[in-house]
Amino acid sequence: QVRLVESGGGSLQAGGSLRLSCAASGYGYSNYCMGWFRQAPGKEREGVARIATGGHSTDYANSVKGRFTISQDNAKDKLYLQMNILKPEEPALYYCAAAAEISCAGVPTYAYKYWGQGTQVTVSS
Repeated sequence: QVRLVESGGGSLQAGGSLRLSCAASGYGYSNYCMGWFRQAPGKEREGVARIATGGHSTDYANSVKGRFTISQDNAKDKLYLQMNILKPEEPALYYCAAAAEISCAGVPTYAYKYWGQGTQVTVSS
């Protein structure tokens, strides 16, 4: 059974940093597109960053470029999201997700079949 478990969320002040982790199990971690998404109350879920586990290519939402970094440890089947200079408008439930795609290029949100339960990030101004 595929399982994704996020951790690392918390409360912090604007301008601070936080590192989220996602532990993957139950499937071969290689050759997937792994992504981080977030959803704030009353808002649509949005993609934040993604990485192709096989080729390591990454891409980011424009709003987080230069501040967030997605990375992975294939040996440990773990995905990370380093978030720096967090903004007051960025508190949300952050999820990791997996799509059975070799490349992340053009992968729509509905293609992510596996989701974690989310980890809460709260940012105060």
